[in-house]
Amino acid sequence: MGSPEIDPDALAAIRDERVDWRDKALPAAVFGQTIGEVADAGLDLFADGFVGPFVVLDDEALTHNLTTMAQWCARHGMSHAPHGKTTMAPQLFARQLALGAWGITAANISQLRVYRAFRVRRVQFANELVDPAGLRWVAKELARDPDFEFQCWVDSVAGVELMTSVLRDARVTRPVDVLVELGAPGGRTGARDLDTARAVGAAVAASPVLRLAGVAGYEGVLSHDTTPEGLRRITDYLGRMRALVVLLAAEGRFADVPEVIVSAGGSAYFDQVAAVFSQEWPAGLHVRPVLRGGAYVSHDDGLYRDLSPLGRTARLTDAPPLRPAFRAWAQVMSRPEPDLALLTLGKRDVSFDEGMPEPQAMRTAAGQFGTLADCRVDKLSDQHTFVVGRSLPVAVGDWIGLGLSHPCTVFDKWRLLPVVRGTRVVDLIRTYF
Repeated sequence: MGSPEIDPDALAAIRDERVDWRDKALPAAVFGQTIGEVADAGLDLFADGFVGPFVVLDDEALTHNLTTMAQWCARHGMSHAPHGKTTMAPQLFARQLALGAWGITAANISQLRVYRAFRVRRVQFANELVDPAGLRWVAKELARDPDFEFQCWVDSVAGVELMTSVLRDARVTRPVDVLVELGAPGGRTGARDLDTARAVGAAVAASPVLRLAGVAGYEGVLSHDTTPEGLRRITDYLGRMRALVVLLAAEGRFADVPEVIVSAGGSAYFDQVAAVFSQEWPAGLHVRPVLRGGAYVSHDDGLYRDLSPLGRTARLTDAPPLRPAFRAWAQVMSRPEPDLALLTLGKRDVSFDEGMPEPQAMRTAAGQFGTLADCRVDKLSDQHTFVVGRSLPVAVGDWIGLGLSHPCTVFDKWRLLPVVRGTRVVDLIRTYF
C-alpha cells in the first residue's frame, strides 16, 4: 500500500480548529479554544454552560455500533465501504477504516472533495457522474495521486458517451473504473432491465478512458418494510444484480480487472445482500461483494430501529443489536395546557422526515433524572417541539431527552457534535456538510 487509508495529519488538524459562535450549543466560555482543548476539558452538558437545544452522541453506543458492523461484515465475507454522506465526519471515517472498512462511499463531487481533503484513498462514487466539471476534477485527482482508487456508476450508453468525451478531452492519465448500475421499475437511477444493462457494460468496455469494474445498485428504495413480500422484492432484485455480473463476465467484459465489484446495501437489508452475494460464484470469477450502509454508525430510535436486521425486531441472531447513539436535549419553555409542553427544539435541530423525535428521558431543574412514558411529539415547527400526553410530569425549565429517527438528517444540522459518557463530554466530532 502506497499511502494510509486516510491522512493522519489532516485528522489531527481538526483538533486545532478553534470553536466560536458558529458552533451551536457550546458554552460561550470555550470560544477561542481549539476543538482538542474543549474535547479534553471533561465538560458537563448541564453544569458547564451548554445552551439548548443540543444533540449528542453516546460514546459506548457509537463504539458498539462501529465494532459490531465491522465484525459482522468480516464474518460474512463482505467488504464494507460505508456511505460517508450519513456523517460527513472524517474522524468517524478514520474509525471505520481502522476497523477494516474497504473504502468510503460518496454520492456527489462536493462530498468527494471533502474525502480527498483528508486523502481517503479508496472511494466508491455511488451515483452517475455526468458533470463535466466534476469529471475534469476527478481526472486531475487521479493524475495527482497514483494511490487514489475511484469507482463511479453509469446506467446508460448516453452516460458512457458523455464521460468518455469529457475524460478524453481532459487527457485522463488512467482509465476510470465504472460499475454498471442496475435499477428496477419504480426505483431511482439504474438500467431497468438486464439487456439495457448489458449494452451499457459493452459501451463501457469499449471506451478508451473507462474500465468496467463491476455492477452496483441500491435495494433500499424497493421496499420500506420487512413483510415477506417486501423482503422477496429485495431478494429478487439482488438476484438480478448477481445474474448481470455473471452475464457480463461470460461476455468477457471484465478482462481488465483483477476482481469484479458487486455493490449494494443500505442499512435496512444488508443481511439479504450478504446472503445473495456470498453464494459461490462461477469458477474463475473473482468477485468482491461490497456493502455501503452508513446509518449503522449512530443507528436510531425510529426508522432503522424497525428496519435494520440488527434493530428492535432483529432478523439476525449472530450479532448483538445496534444501539441508538443520538440523543437530543431541549428545555421545556412553556406549559400552556395540562397535556402540552413546548420545547426549545425544532426542525433546524433534529430530523423529522422519517418519524418524529421520541421523548424518553427528563432532567428536572433540580438536576434529577428520570424516564418519560405515555407522551409523544405531536408536531415540530422551526423552533418548537409540541410534546403531548396526559398529565405530563414536567415543568418549565426541565430538560427532555429525545431519541431521533433517520440519522442522515441529524448529522447535517450540527457542525460539532459532542460525544458523551453520561453527561460528560469526551470528544467532539466535526462534520463537513
